[in-house]
Amino acid sequence: MSNTILSCFKDNSVFAWEFDTLRCKYQLPTPVEGSALLYKVFAVTRDGRIFVAGGKSNRLHLWCLESRKLIRIIQMPAKVRAVRHLEFLPDTFDGGSSQVLGVLSQDNIMRFINIETCKLLFDIGSHEEGISTAAISPNGRYIASVMENGSLNLYSVQTLTQEGNQPPPPTFKVVEDQSKCPSEANKLTMRVTSGRSERPWKSKGSKIQSRLLKLQVNTSPENKENELPGGLNKKRLRALLKGFGEYPAKYRMFVWRSLLQLPENYLAFSSLIDKGTHSAFVNIQNEYPIKSQKLLRVLQRTLSALAHWSAIFAETPYIPLLAFPFVKLFQNNQLICFEVVATVVVNLCQHWFEYFPNPPVNVLSMMENVLAHHDKELLQHLIKHSVTAQVYAWPLLETLFSEVLTREEWLKVFDNIFSNHPSYFLMIVVAYIICSRAPLLHCDQKADFEYFFHHRNNLDINVVIKEAYHLTETTPLDIHPQRMLDDFVPLTKGQYPVFNKYPKFIVNYQTQERERIRQDEIEYLRERQLAHELEAKAQQQKAEDEAWYRKQELLREAEEQRRKMLLEEEEKLVEQRQRLAAVKRELKVKELQFLDASRRRFLKYQQDQRQMELKRLDDEIARKASMREQETAAAIQDVEVRRMELESQRQIFEQHLIKDQEAVTKEMKEEVDARLRKVDLEDHLVQRWMEIDREEKQKAQMVAEENLAKAEQKRLDSNWRLQALHKLKGGDQAREKRYEEIAKLLHDNRVKEAELLKAMREAEEKKWEEVIQKKAQLEAEEKAAAAADEHRKQFLEDKMNDAFELAEKLQREDGYFERLRDLKAGCAERGAELQQVPWSGNICLNGFSPSESSSHVSLERRGEELASQERELLAEVRRLRQKLASQARSRHSPTRFPATKWTP
Repeated sequence: MSNTILSCFKDNSVFAWEFDTLRCKYQLPTPVEGSALLYKVFAVTRDGRIFVAGGKSNRLHLWCLESRKLIRIIQMPAKVRAVRHLEFLPDTFDGGSSQVLGVLSQDNIMRFINIETCKLLFDIGSHEEGISTAAISPNGRYIASVMENGSLNLYSVQTLTQEGNQPPPPTFKVVEDQSKCPSEANKLTMRVTSGRSERPWKSKGSKIQSRLLKLQVNTSPENKENELPGGLNKKRLRALLKGFGEYPAKYRMFVWRSLLQLPENYLAFSSLIDKGTHSAFVNIQNEYPIKSQKLLRVLQRTLSALAHWSAIFAETPYIPLLAFPFVKLFQNNQLICFEVVATVVVNLCQHWFEYFPNPPVNVLSMMENVLAHHDKELLQHLIKHSVTAQVYAWPLLETLFSEVLTREEWLKVFDNIFSNHPSYFLMIVVAYIICSRAPLLHCDQKADFEYFFHHRNNLDINVVIKEAYHLTETTPLDIHPQRMLDDFVPLTKGQYPVFNKYPKFIVNYQTQERERIRQDEIEYLRERQLAHELEAKAQQQKAEDEAWYRKQELLREAEEQRRKMLLEEEEKLVEQRQRLAAVKRELKVKELQFLDASRRRFLKYQQDQRQMELKRLDDEIARKASMREQETAAAIQDVEVRRMELESQRQIFEQHLIKDQEAVTKEMKEEVDARLRKVDLEDHLVQRWMEIDREEKQKAQMVAEENLAKAEQKRLDSNWRLQALHKLKGGDQAREKRYEEIAKLLHDNRVKEAELLKAMREAEEKKWEEVIQKKAQLEAEEKAAAAADEHRKQFLEDKMNDAFELAEKLQREDGYFERLRDLKAGCAERGAELQQVPWSGNICLNGFSPSESSSHVSLERRGEELASQERELLAEVRRLRQKLASQARSRHSPTRFPATKWTP
């Protein structure tokens, strides 16, 4: 409803343009820091005041186009990640300022929220049946949605909301200082919360069922008259009521509001409530004691509002009985409660107040005429026992059947009353009387009739309702109540109609009389209070006078008593003076005696002091002597402690030396083990070399035998035998030479062992100054051993090369050159492994060549003997070292432990 065009660009800037001149009117400012989002969808209220924007976020920006400010940031539930569509839900009476916003999110559910309270009112669609697009009717009554499965659903907004139509919250706002109000994004952000307590809607478990309605092109004026608010039709409601006998309990309140066409005048009702409690109902709890205080307050407010609306209701004694059923039914919505009661009074209580304060004689006469037409026998029985319509009809009318029906029966009855003409209410009273004719015909006391119409009876209410419809259809027009009662007229919107269909002078007179009585009562209470106060003052004055006289009598008696006591005291004083003079004389004598005794006591005290001084000096001398003895004993103890400390230090030192010796011994043992491993490796290498040589010789021999077998067998055999004999002789010579070398080696080993034992005995007797010389000697020996290792390795390599060359020379003619080359490469690799291991100087293989080892069996045996001799030598060295260590430990002398590592 404006001439403004809004445009949003990709940079999120929103401009407003004049439709006529196409000039830019204004630009919306940038949102506060931390709340910016990319705008994709928009919605504006019809009055052009509120602008809402959303996008790929669960937040909505709410702008006020008048102040051009971001007034609120609405945060949708966490399930919403993006907004696809925004649309305001219009209302007929909001003037274009819609408060309900529909938000269609990425999960295909459209949620409707209140932008003021941020309450989630209801939602349509589900994950199984998602909404693709949706549109709202201009009057806001229906929502059409295209589902993802292609179906078209039509929703009723009034059914979805199921509002209690509570009055709006008071428009009371607090003026705040703008400078103190924070403007950050978190202050503007409001989360959408569930609004079940404020606006109940369909439960999550329930599913909205849609139905197809045929479009009626030709609508008659009768149908227009039957149309009700909320999209209901009175004819269809009557058909439903005729079929089921009552409306569904879930929708009963909604149907009643539609049938009664309640205007929901919030402001008018608020003005009546603001007037406070009416004086006629201030002490209603005394007349109608109700356990529920809430129900009592609602009843008091409803009756006060009725009394402020029309003065007749303040003077009507039965108005609380008439209103109480509706108050109990609508206690959570006082506006609906008041308007329902007011509608009932205006329509169902027509002509009730014309004979006020008497019952409505005209209405009772109409019912009596109907009863006379349909059941003369029952009427004659009632007249016979002097039972008038005020006894059998008026109790049912003034209580609206609330005394004789249960809750369910009462609701069923008023479903039919609200769906028909107001005369049906009178017909159902007559039907109740006719259906009760059997017990009524047996009553013959007036008290029994009165009890019957004030208490519940065993009566089928469905039969009563059907009988009422039968009476409505069969009653002649001349006595039919419909001829005398007006049609249903709803309350006017905006303001309630004036209700003055009652004798005003009587009401005014009763009001004046009530006011006069109230004033007289107030005056009487004031005078009675004043009389009580005067009486209380007189009684108080009388009590004060009696107390004064009693006090004066007591004072006089006390004065006489004190005079007698004074005379007695004077006599006692004279006697006491006489006794005092005698006492003084006795005291003087005693004083002289005390002076003499004190002098003697002082002399004795001086003697005692001198004796104590002498005793104190003796004690001091004894204390000094005792202290001297204690100091001497302490010094002796200190000397003893010092000696013990020195002894402990010596023991600790010896322990350290023993630990050092054990470490040296462990290192030496590790070195000996390493050398043993090296010796084993060397033996393994020699054995491998011997095996290779033996294999090659066997192969060469086999080849030679095969070649010689092809020639002359006998000649070759004899020659081969000669060569074999020569070779055996050469092997014997080599063995003898090897035996000589082994004997020489054993001799050298024995000499070295004797030298080693001699050196170890000499090292045991030397002192710490010889340690440096031993270290130098050890280094020289290690260098010599390294040189011997190098020489021995070179010797072995030379011998192996000679052996390979000889084998190649012998087998070159037989085609084994390639095989020998491979064997040579394998031996070279083995020699490389041998180079990586330090060689030991304990075994000398000088002079041992492959050419001299014709018998590999004897060579292996000699190698084993040498290895066993080497192991025996190492064991003997180990035993000698242990013996030396034990001897050094037994002497307990630090100088006896060698500091060098012993090497074999």
